[in-house]
Amino acid sequence: MSRDPLIALRPWESPEVTSWGRLPMNAVDRRTGALPLDGEWRFQLLPTPGSPVTEAWSSQHVPGAWTVQGTDDLPQYTNVTMPWGEFPPASPAANPTGVYEREVDVPAEWAGRRVVLRVGAAESVLLVHVNGRPTGISKDSHLAAEFDLSDVVRPGERATVRLTVVKWSDASHLEDQDHWWHGGITRSVLLYATDPLHLADVTVRARPDGGLRVDCRVRHAMGRLPGGWYVTGELAGHLLAQDAEFDRLNAQDERVSDFLGEARLTALVREVRPWTAETPELYELTVRLHRADGSVADTAHPRVGFRQVEIRGRDLLVNGERVYIRGVNRHDFHPLTGRTVSYDDMRADLVTLKRFGFNAIRTAHYPNDPALLDLADELGFYVVDEADIESHDHAHEIADDPRYTAAFVDRVSRMVLRDKNHPSVIVWSLGNESDYGANHDAAAGWVRRHDPTRPLQYEGAAKLGWADPTVASDIACPMYAPVEDCVAHALSGEQTKPLIQCEYSHAMGNSNGTLADHWAAIESTPGLQGGFIWEFWDHGILQRVNDGRPAGRAGAGLYDNGVAAQGHRWAYGGDFGETVHDGAFIADGVVFPDRTPKPVMYEHREIAAPVRLAYDGGDLRISNHQHFRGLEWLAASWELSLAEGGTLTAPAGLPDVRAGESAVVPMPFALPEDGGEAWLTLRVTTADDEAWAPRGTEVCVPRVRLRAAAPVASAPLTTGAPVQVDEDGLLVHPLLTAAPVLSLWRAPTDNDEIGGMAARWRAWGLDALERKVVDVRRAAGSVTVVAEYGTMAGAVRHEQVFTRVEGGVRVEETAELPAGLDDVARVGSVFETVAGLDVLEWYGQGPWESYPDRSGGAPVGHHSRPVDELFTPYLRPQESGGRHGVRRFTLSAPDATGFAVELDEPRQVNVTRYRAADLAAATHHDELVPRPGCVVHLDVAHRGLGTASCGPDTSPGHLVPTGTHRWSWTLRVL
Repeated sequence: MSRDPLIALRPWESPEVTSWGRLPMNAVDRRTGALPLDGEWRFQLLPTPGSPVTEAWSSQHVPGAWTVQGTDDLPQYTNVTMPWGEFPPASPAANPTGVYEREVDVPAEWAGRRVVLRVGAAESVLLVHVNGRPTGISKDSHLAAEFDLSDVVRPGERATVRLTVVKWSDASHLEDQDHWWHGGITRSVLLYATDPLHLADVTVRARPDGGLRVDCRVRHAMGRLPGGWYVTGELAGHLLAQDAEFDRLNAQDERVSDFLGEARLTALVREVRPWTAETPELYELTVRLHRADGSVADTAHPRVGFRQVEIRGRDLLVNGERVYIRGVNRHDFHPLTGRTVSYDDMRADLVTLKRFGFNAIRTAHYPNDPALLDLADELGFYVVDEADIESHDHAHEIADDPRYTAAFVDRVSRMVLRDKNHPSVIVWSLGNESDYGANHDAAAGWVRRHDPTRPLQYEGAAKLGWADPTVASDIACPMYAPVEDCVAHALSGEQTKPLIQCEYSHAMGNSNGTLADHWAAIESTPGLQGGFIWEFWDHGILQRVNDGRPAGRAGAGLYDNGVAAQGHRWAYGGDFGETVHDGAFIADGVVFPDRTPKPVMYEHREIAAPVRLAYDGGDLRISNHQHFRGLEWLAASWELSLAEGGTLTAPAGLPDVRAGESAVVPMPFALPEDGGEAWLTLRVTTADDEAWAPRGTEVCVPRVRLRAAAPVASAPLTTGAPVQVDEDGLLVHPLLTAAPVLSLWRAPTDNDEIGGMAARWRAWGLDALERKVVDVRRAAGSVTVVAEYGTMAGAVRHEQVFTRVEGGVRVEETAELPAGLDDVARVGSVFETVAGLDVLEWYGQGPWESYPDRSGGAPVGHHSRPVDELFTPYLRPQESGGRHGVRRFTLSAPDATGFAVELDEPRQVNVTRYRAADLAAATHHDELVPRPGCVVHLDVAHRGLGTASCGPDTSPGHLVPTGTHRWSWTLRVL
């Protein structure tokens, strides 16, 4: 047995032991004046906690995970299944254990003061030794642990700090989250000092009417409090008053003790500006703890936001207003450093979200770095703060296991104690995917007693339905509920709580279909109030291809626009040699690993637009869809996009309308009599610098159609050379290397694969269609080719009529799908071009990727992009790069040679360097080899994307029906 008492205790297999020697959590920020201990530490990785420490030291950067810093213990991704087979509370015998050690020079001026060590986060069990003495134990990989070292270190002398981190433990069963498994010290370490008489905690409650209450807890390092101490406070020139009635009642109820002091300060701050996500007004509060002689022993400076959260009926209210929750789930993540995220990285996360219309964050599935909440307060986000509890693989067993009761209460209560003063936090969450049992009720009871100012939520509490009046959730917060079910619940007459989905619209690969349908239902159905998209990041770790290891900090700069540099790739589950993993399910965010926005971000931006535009053929109306703010912070300009006449622009003055109101505005342009289809777009930008965006940043681009397109027709030519087809009935054209043929297949998206559609398509043989010519008929100026494509569900008859027109050829196509092919990926033509045609210009939706059920974020207009920029680099190659609603396009070389295609109606078009088979065969982008020419798809019908990798498929209206499909297009040489 180890001679170290902390090792001998085996706390990694004792769920009843949540800590030893750890100080209570509190909300007093001690970073100012602290001694940071971040940087290089001596390090060695032991195979087990009981293995002896040797003299073979290497080094590790703190904060940081050893799994991405060159050790042989590499990251591993699992979603539900634990990485090892032992049942709770056991851990595996092979248990990597990191030993960190460094010397610290304790400042001499700290003599006579209380000295505290703070370890920001350690995964998963932390054992602390200072100068060789056992000092403390802590669990919870995502909350800080503090230890009083006053009796262990001497100011003016050097101390040796050793932090031992055991990777696997009984606590790991509570941290079975959909994320990479790491090990290490992942947040900052510091040393700070206070007076022996100090503020042990400060609790702030600030109402939007200016009412302010500050509760202080006071302690002394020696235990007994000296007499005569008192607390003062001020905010915005207002002095806070001592609450004499509070003091009297404390004395009457015998709440006064020799070791714990309590004081309450109050004030009414007049003309206060309330805090909301739209108007994040903050005030700095100063709280001073005085000794009996009036000198200041300790000070706290919490930032205060005056706001109120309540549930009234079926509505969640902020400052009395029902607000939409336009949220996203967020992990602490970085592609180089794993779970360690800098302040600048967190700020960039929130700035990105703010620019794309998000106003809420769920800290999935643990309390995020505390700096994130500072930023949420400042930039304006509503936060669902979630405790570090997910026991997915053993949820049912643990929910009622009394051995874990203390851990549940400990994790939830410490989160609340840390974060209670943040106005951004509007809801507490008991965790995620951990069934529901007595342990949840115990934690919920503690929260309700300590903080009755915020509602509580827990998805697993709704075991008897969303209307179940269980005490553990004030909000119905399901996961991936079909929008039809949500609407039916809201209309049932049985709804008792706000319905805000904690997870919906799973963003894995090319996904988030029907997002606009969700929000159309939410905004039109009382009782529905929003939800949180899963999730913010694609959690790809930058990996060196040559040795399969994480690139680490040296990888900075080796990625851009979502693409890893040559010799590197984005790793997902299984890429580090692990046998138990969940593959690319880790890549399910609305941004790529380098924070490049995916196309869905533009879709969300328009869905969440603060300014809306409506046109009914008469009035043109602008609406303010915010909850609290006017439009004075915005500027705008008009664009009139004419199919035949380019784009006209004009300045726009936004009307003075309050939140929730609208106004009729004059039409900015006289619509030309000719010019065909016409769209009016309002480009809305920031009028001045915002905390999250410089002046001129685009906020949204609402648009309306003023005139529909006229039918496209091309007169045939009956004289001259006939259309050329070869002996197989394939079109011969000098700019095509592969003639247009029927396509019913797409490289499966993640939704297609996991949802089972791709397996069905392969079983039908759609990925390898065999074409058989049935008939070729020639007439003056035209050729008709009839072919059949064999599938396991019946033959598909395909007819092409090639007709000479001025400057080119018109192709009229008909495809007849038998009843057995009731849900194919697409119906359309595919052909390939010669090399050198590198620029696509089109009139239709753009400029970014769009699909039938995810097209609201791509305005109709004239767009141009290099072909190599059309493809979207989802981590697992799949169907991508499509443009919806395309009316016509040109593919051209630098010398302007090439061809133009005019479509009979707005169609789905895809132009990339890859065949569907190329994409389907690759697992990562480093395996793809671009073709010299272009692969062009013209689809009369294209299946929606849906979110079937986790949640509902696309809506029935976006499935490809059986029966006859007709489309036509004209190809002309430029």
